[in-house]
Amino acid sequence: MGLFDKLKKKKLETGLEKTRTGFFQSIVNTLTNSQIDDDLYNDLEEQLILADVGPSCAVRLVDELRDTVERDHLKTGEEALKALREIIRREISPTTDMDLSGSPAVILVVGVNGVGKTTTIAKLAALYKDLGKKVMLAAGDTFRAAASEQLETWADRAGVPLVKAGEGADPAAVIFDAVQSARARGYDMVIADTAGRLHNKKGLMDELSKISRSVRKASPEASLEVLLVLDAITGQNAISQAQEFCRAAGATGVVLTKLDGTPKGGCVIGVHEKLGLPIRFVGVGEQIDDLLFFSATDFAEALLPEVPRRDAPEAAQEGEV
Repeated sequence: MGLFDKLKKKKLETGLEKTRTGFFQSIVNTLTNSQIDDDLYNDLEEQLILADVGPSCAVRLVDELRDTVERDHLKTGEEALKALREIIRREISPTTDMDLSGSPAVILVVGVNGVGKTTTIAKLAALYKDLGKKVMLAAGDTFRAAASEQLETWADRAGVPLVKAGEGADPAAVIFDAVQSARARGYDMVIADTAGRLHNKKGLMDELSKISRSVRKASPEASLEVLLVLDAITGQNAISQAQEFCRAAGATGVVLTKLDGTPKGGCVIGVHEKLGLPIRFVGVGEQIDDLLFFSATDFAEALLPEVPRRDAPEAAQEGEV
């Protein structure tokens, strides 16, 4: 693992501190300090539900752990912990990569008000700019007076151009213009904002579908990813919103924000299970570089870290022979 990867993994671990020392620490304690029996499985199921994994998913994870313990003849809590970590890793591993092959690659960012959508867009822009991409933003939230101004502030901070129009303009037209401009000027990527619409407003949901169609019209060679931004703090309540957005906008992935603010990081598992969508990014802080590519392995290891063996010898002091 290179230095950059180590720094990102450390940032993830720091961002998940509340989760690691909250419900999932209880899970680690239960597994490492208990006999592997029915009481342990019952306790584990309850703790997973409390960690916001969701009831049906918690039952399925525990059943899979039980089967693994029996099949592999596991004896110790540490072995069961390792098995659960691998089960969770498999559960949340994306089966596909993002399609950013288009000319340009377009990322449409959707979600209700208050989930951190605008800051997520800026963080995405900064992340991809750091990776050498030419990024343009589109201010597709024309319903809220301050939305374009807020996004412009963040665009300046990220050092990327912004295409915008006046309040009340057609969002699909704004994004159409941005995609056409990016195509003509040789930009690699357009990241488009949308209004923070409520999930029960059918007319506004239809607007999301219209925006998606406008991207194809602006550039037939464009690729399109629709990222749904969810607030990890709201946990299971976010899933009902997500299901509506998936139907209206054809969401292809999820960004979970504010993971640093909740002890219930199990919502990552629950969202993935209920929606069948890959988690693409996680937000672990307020700084512009606090958005991370999601790694199922790093996430599982951060939630359920290995417990040092009690009989392990103390590390030799620096300089000892």
